[in-house]
Amino acid sequence: MTDRLTRRAELADRYLPDDLLDRFRERAAVYDRENRFFDEDFAELAERGYLLLFVPEEHGGPGLSLDEVSHLQQRLATAAPATALAVNMHLMCTGVAKALADRGDHSLDVVFAEAMAGEVFAFGISEPSNDWVMQDSRTTAAPQPDGGYLLTGVKIFTSLSPVWTRLITHGRDDTDPENPMLVYGFVERDADGIAVSDQWDVLGMRASQSRATILTDVRMEPARVNRRIAVGRVPDLLTFAITSNFQLLIGSVYAGVAARALELGAAGLKKRRSAKSGTTYAEVPESRTRLADAHLEYLAVPAQLEAYCRDFDELVDHGARWPLLLVSARLNASTAARRAAEAALLCTGGAGFDNGHELSRLYRDATAGLFHPPSADAARPMFAAALLDD
Repeated sequence: MTDRLTRRAELADRYLPDDLLDRFRERAAVYDRENRFFDEDFAELAERGYLLLFVPEEHGGPGLSLDEVSHLQQRLATAAPATALAVNMHLMCTGVAKALADRGDHSLDVVFAEAMAGEVFAFGISEPSNDWVMQDSRTTAAPQPDGGYLLTGVKIFTSLSPVWTRLITHGRDDTDPENPMLVYGFVERDADGIAVSDQWDVLGMRASQSRATILTDVRMEPARVNRRIAVGRVPDLLTFAITSNFQLLIGSVYAGVAARALELGAAGLKKRRSAKSGTTYAEVPESRTRLADAHLEYLAVPAQLEAYCRDFDELVDHGARWPLLLVSARLNASTAARRAAEAALLCTGGAGFDNGHELSRLYRDATAGLFHPPSADAARPMFAAALLDD
């Protein structure tokens, strides 16, 4: 093996050994059925130091690269997609801090110390019907005399709701109506005015417990304010780091879902026998073609994720092309996951349609990929403009 492949194998054995994944896979079905948080998975991951993957060595962590974490997340998602998706949000926050530090901005180094101390970070940016996502906000940010802010609004799909202690979030300061500003920073779980919705009975990724977070005059302390950025498409290192980690790590989860679906699809074809042909379905041309097409589509996904993760780690400057690359990687991964899960269901026949079958859950988990921002509809104008507009 090359040095890079040897390194990945060592990291997999250290953080996600086979016996751990076996336990996670068994529990994933229970979490899904009972619609509860992955407490046991979370405890085991924390014990192994998984939540510290991005923390640089000088701050006490292993200082893994985005490419290395991406491959670990793909592996984790083959066993427990909802666990991987939710843990992503903590990893994304620590990854953003590392990305800034790697580029000479140490304004979020406090994240490393807090992660080492056991704080759990979550991502509170998405809002109902806010298709501007990070370029605007429906949450109000009322400035305070000491430089802090009071935030009022609703953040949806806040993964890790039962355990997060720090929330990266944003709001809009309209003090100057002609020049509204977006305020980015962190709020702490014990701040007054934070409420977590009790509604979470969804189709897939149920164990993530990504409940809505309601903010009512929640104080963002002055020391926790990281950025004030003008509303609109304004380049900034913070939002670039958030976008990069979010898109590539989310894509990694769905790459893992696709890989596991293909494994189960192949197993299903080998297990079933065709009365018509007298062979297993693995020898039936139509079945082989269905699985082959899904496999072909999947293979481009981990390659794309690796290329962009390594470019990000190596500080490659793609300029205005970065959003196109990042969003395409995540959209392609989520599409491949849905198509692989559908193909695999057909390969397993009626058995896969049973709620107790792993593929039934994987198929539902894959559908969650439709709801991560930006959606395909929201992203298409960006891809068209890159080719058609001057």
